[in-house]
Amino acid sequence: MTPLVELRKVSKYFGPVVSLKDIDMKIYAGEVHCLLGDNGAGKSTLIKTLSGVHKPSEGQIVFEGQEVSFSSPREALNRGIATVYQDLAMLPLMSISRNFFLGREPRVGPLRLYDGNYTANVAREELRKIGIDIRDPDQPVGTLSGGERQSVAIARAVYFGAKVLILDEPTSALGVKEAAVVLKYVVQAKTRGLGVIFITHNVHHAWAVGDTFTVLNRGKSYGTFAKADTAREKLLQMMAGGEELEALAVELDLISKKDPTSAGRMEHGVAEELHREGGSSA
Repeated sequence: MTPLVELRKVSKYFGPVVSLKDIDMKIYAGEVHCLLGDNGAGKSTLIKTLSGVHKPSEGQIVFEGQEVSFSSPREALNRGIATVYQDLAMLPLMSISRNFFLGREPRVGPLRLYDGNYTANVAREELRKIGIDIRDPDQPVGTLSGGERQSVAIARAVYFGAKVLILDEPTSALGVKEAAVVLKYVVQAKTRGLGVIFITHNVHHAWAVGDTFTVLNRGKSYGTFAKADTAREKLLQMMAGGEELEALAVELDLISKKDPTSAGRMEHGVAEELHREGGSSA
């Protein structure tokens, strides 16, 4: 099966700084592909490269079997790659329906007036399809919960023909119940045939909905793993950097042996815990 999007040895440099190096990824229709990594791993640079904000310094991006080079996010969006960033690109004081059509407002008549009735009906119907019955499409989007705002952004991307949906840390600022709501909509997008790239540093959320997992660490990929071929603990270890944990444990242990105080004993306890973390995840 031909992937919707394929990255082939994609690298991105900012002067002497290597943000990404030789990244390979394949995203298929009807799949949730989780992009994992701690802060500074390169996740943001990768999605900005994929969505047209940056051009890759090296490598290829292939979309539906054809090599592409996006000069802007609008160009990527027109091809079917929609990105929902953490800030959601919404105006809190503007209505749900206006936010739904932000930048794509339908106009009618010789004066090209904004068609408020049409946008309200479409917004209500599209949100209903994914299980949200909004009280009033004219209410400010700022009155919605965090999970509901995420759902508006997801429904908007699906409505405007997204084939690949990139979600940038959609659950990072949400509580347990709100995160569960968003994860439900991620699965719904998958069942509608979209290829979903779910960026997160929360392995537990990724494991709940993911089919495949790519782990980044300092701009490099540890590889891509199918859910059946890996374990949540293994993903956690790769994200944390198992070797780094072990090195830190050794260093703390050496320090604690030179310190007979209670602080030294505490450092020794932390070192033992790090040893266990590194060993149990291997």
